[in-house]
Amino acid sequence: MKYIKTLFSFLFLSFVVMSCKTEMIDRIDIVNTEHGGYMRTISITPSNQQMSKASLGSAQVSYVIEAYDIEKGNLLDSYDLQARFVDRTPANGTNSVAYRAFLSIPASAFTRDAKTNLPRTTMVIRAADLIRTLGLTEANVSPTDQFEIDATIKLKNGKAFNSRNTGANILGGAFYNSPFFYRITVAN
Repeated sequence: MKYIKTLFSFLFLSFVVMSCKTEMIDRIDIVNTEHGGYMRTISITPSNQQMSKASLGSAQVSYVIEAYDIEKGNLLDSYDLQARFVDRTPANGTNSVAYRAFLSIPASAFTRDAKTNLPRTTMVIRAADLIRTLGLTEANVSPTDQFEIDATIKLKNGKAFNSRNTGANILGGAFYNSPFFYRITVAN
């Protein structure tokens, strides 16, 4: 009987400790979002983030994104993107281009999602826009080359967050899925 009481006491304490651990994680999340915001990637089309060389004139990748901050997205001012070109095929010359301002998506382009009540929009990245912004031609772009997008969420309180000042859980966490970085590869 003494062992049974000890076993039940141990199981009860284990249950209490596990419950506290989950509660503590929730509190940490609340504290982290008080200081910033992030843009959660909900879906990507096509999911492999590739554009076909054969159809660069009409090729695009679409991202459904959702803004979050301590005020449920009300602090969102804009989502600003810079783009660069990484030439991975030296056979047609070295055409890499450093980051340039590419696109700014204002808060007004977002609408409240019925399920989450957070601001959501579809961010469309077109090959033609990238090529024009980066001063390239379609002849400069070959399969395996890449377009890289670096993003910054700007809040109405003057704060801005990107991959350089955001925590690892936000950048790579399965739920948050907010890398602030997108890599689009050119395919055959």
